[in-house]
Amino acid sequence: MGVEFQDYYKVLAVPKTATDDEIKKAFRKLARKYHPDVAKDKKTAEEKFKEINEAYEVLSDPEKRGKYDTLGANWKQGAPPPPGWDQRSGRFQGRATGANHEEFHYGGTGFSDFFEQFFGGHEGSRDFAGAGGRAGFRTGAAGPERGHDVESDLLVTLHEVLNGAVRQISLRRQEAAGGATADTFRVRIPAGATEGRLIRVPRKGGVGASGGEPGDLFLRVRLARHPDFRVKGADLYHDLQLAPWEAVLGATVSVPTLDGGVSLKIAPGAQPGQQLRVRGRGLPADGGGRGDLFALINIATPENINADERQVWEQLAAKSAFNPRRSP
Repeated sequence: MGVEFQDYYKVLAVPKTATDDEIKKAFRKLARKYHPDVAKDKKTAEEKFKEINEAYEVLSDPEKRGKYDTLGANWKQGAPPPPGWDQRSGRFQGRATGANHEEFHYGGTGFSDFFEQFFGGHEGSRDFAGAGGRAGFRTGAAGPERGHDVESDLLVTLHEVLNGAVRQISLRRQEAAGGATADTFRVRIPAGATEGRLIRVPRKGGVGASGGEPGDLFLRVRLARHPDFRVKGADLYHDLQLAPWEAVLGATVSVPTLDGGVSLKIAPGAQPGQQLRVRGRGLPADGGGRGDLFALINIATPENINADERQVWEQLAAKSAFNPRRSP
């Protein structure tokens, strides 16, 4: 069972020469369009949102993007392909793990098999062998052998972190001997789940030998990127764009939160980089309660103005004594 190559540049509708800023803007635009909370067709939006997140996960990370670009283009010009890549078919030949070389293919985790094969595996987190398996151990000299543990990624949205959720996961297991099994099960995502947290699913790992019990599946939480928020611990950060006159004169503006918009009063003379706190609108925190939402002020200027607007700006420039380059 092969794994198809994913064209992340096509997913985000950007060229391969796109800058980091262009990739970020493309992600935000698409993520807002297909966010499950706002889309009418939620099922289609959820799948598209996952694709967008996966593409941004790779292309926004310089190391991952370099590795991906090497796979997508450079190896065809002489560089060796990565392990498991079949040049004739243009596919990975499955994610083989553990001593029995089983292949694991997941549905419902939010990541494609391509991502798991090429960017999966978490060195140092557990004693996993290869891309995602831990060699089994024997309970006796000739006794049963426990199946190896398997680790995979689980894309979790911020709303799932806030409220908790139950996710249905499908697993297709291809064994070295040619047999195949399929299984579907439910996984509870606890409220407050943090980046990197391992959720243990008992007996959903590699099959045991000689009557040994199956290994476990460990799902590593990967927080989905959100177009409006960045996560730091239990706190959320939002870039708040203000017009120059709003910053100078003050204003009351609407700021998004995971619970809906709130009104935030901007005092006159707001400065770029200033942080405004909305208490208790972050993610669940250790010990109970929730973190805070921080709105980071940025002053946005219009790219294009008409003749009347230009006249007003010129009048302001002529009358104002403000000089941002003047030494204090």
